Amino acid sequence: MNDTAIEAVLRRDRVVVTVALVVITILAWGYVLWLAAGMAMPDSTPPAASGGGMDMSGMDMPGMDMDGTGAAMAPVFRAWAPADFAFILAMWAVMMVGMMTPSVAPMVLLYAGVGRKARMDGRPIASTGCFFAGYVLVWGAFSVVATLAQWLLARLALLSPVMAANNMVLGGLVLIAAGLYQWTPVKAACLRQCQTPIAFLSSHGGFRSNPSGALWLGIEHGAYCLGCCWALMTLLFVGGVMNVLWIAGIAILVLLEKTVPFGRLIPRLSGTLMVLAGIWLLAGTP
Repeated sequence: MNDTAIEAVLRRDRVVVTVALVVITILAWGYVLWLAAGMAMPDSTPPAASGGGMDMSGMDMPGMDMDGTGAAMAPVFRAWAPADFAFILAMWAVMMVGMMTPSVAPMVLLYAGVGRKARMDGRPIASTGCFFAGYVLVWGAFSVVATLAQWLLARLALLSPVMAANNMVLGGLVLIAAGLYQWTPVKAACLRQCQTPIAFLSSHGGFRSNPSGALWLGIEHGAYCLGCCWALMTLLFVGGVMNVLWIAGIAILVLLEKTVPFGRLIPRLSGTLMVLAGIWLLAGTP
């Protein structure tokens, strides 16, 4: 490809960035659906666990295991091997990319557009890639914490085979905590940064042409996004980490919060519903 052709491609930065984001989202969701399909198959182990006999919850959940009297055996925790931890971490990281990329797309596209208009860098696509990488790094760090949380819940026998809380008290408390967080000033402050990409860029120095500056700016934006959405991600332990409909529902809620111009209405409404659902679960606990 000659210089003229390369320059023509770079001028279409919005198209290139959009296509890249779409491809990343499709690949991430494809991986999640593949894992979910593997778990849904009867008498099968998850795709990445073949050969190791690993249960996705980190427990030897014995759904069909019977003792000599025909009664179901109690779940027994099986210690994770390093490969188990790596697999669960990869699952969380890819799932976060699939869930969060659609909601950050407007910010990434704006960043590429500002770079082109400012003429600060002849390669805005490269700088935009660094910005997005910084954003993903934040959610990668969150994935480590989520993996550790899953390990702990599995060790305490609080997860079902589909990685959902099998204790109504735990599920209710998580729902209430997440719902209350939706009303906090921290949530509101972080959400404002996510809802107004232009204001975020202008208040944080604008477009960065150097890779390290773009990477750090992406980390800053990712931190605000994490502050906005981390509580919603804990709901995966309520409905099931591999429940595709539940994953999609949370991803849609995140997208609506960031893009629909209703200010704090959606977080407060969803937060109220979460609290009520949590109270309902606790009330039904024997």
